[in-house]
Amino acid sequence: MMDLSGIKEIQARIAEIEGQFALSKQQLPGMDFAAKLQQEINKDAVSAAHKAQPAQRVQETAPTHKAGAEQTNYANPQLAQMIHAAAAKYSVDPKLVSAIAEVESGGDQSAVSPAGAVGVMQLMPETAAGLGVNPYDMKSNVEGGTKYLREMLDTFDGDVKKAVAAYNAGPNAVKAYSGVPPYAETQNYVTSVLDIYR
Repeated sequence: MMDLSGIKEIQARIAEIEGQFALSKQQLPGMDFAAKLQQEINKDAVSAAHKAQPAQRVQETAPTHKAGAEQTNYANPQLAQMIHAAAAKYSVDPKLVSAIAEVESGGDQSAVSPAGAVGVMQLMPETAAGLGVNPYDMKSNVEGGTKYLREMLDTFDGDVKKAVAAYNAGPNAVKAYSGVPPYAETQNYVTSVLDIYR
């Protein structure tokens, strides 16, 4: 089986560079590499699933997007409770918070992005400080991310799509483009979150 441990970091860095310079995938040479790599990853996963026992195969091949929020909750009941508590506190749909947590980190508090975003909700330390939360504590991280999401929903009059885009790219970018900015990373992010949320 191939070792693919560094692939997600590389993909995140490519997306970050695309967003920074407002490049579309078609403008970057060799960007079809990511699609080909994903095909190989999928082949590897399918091969592993066929070798697994039937009970394991069901878990490995279960869809991850449409039921993403439920899977996050099922995988970590403690995280689900934190998400529901924070969502109730800030009047945000817990399914939306779960969808963001899933796309941001897969619900992993130990996740750190190449840019330095931390935890389940991938808070930048400066953002966390502004929100008055500790990004290294899971409960505080979830609460801070939910509070920030509430601020984005308020800023964009409850427009979920714009709020999700602002969570990723910042509210100024969304205001500048009057909607989802033309950054490939942000557009993919919004699509992924909304696919899970719906």
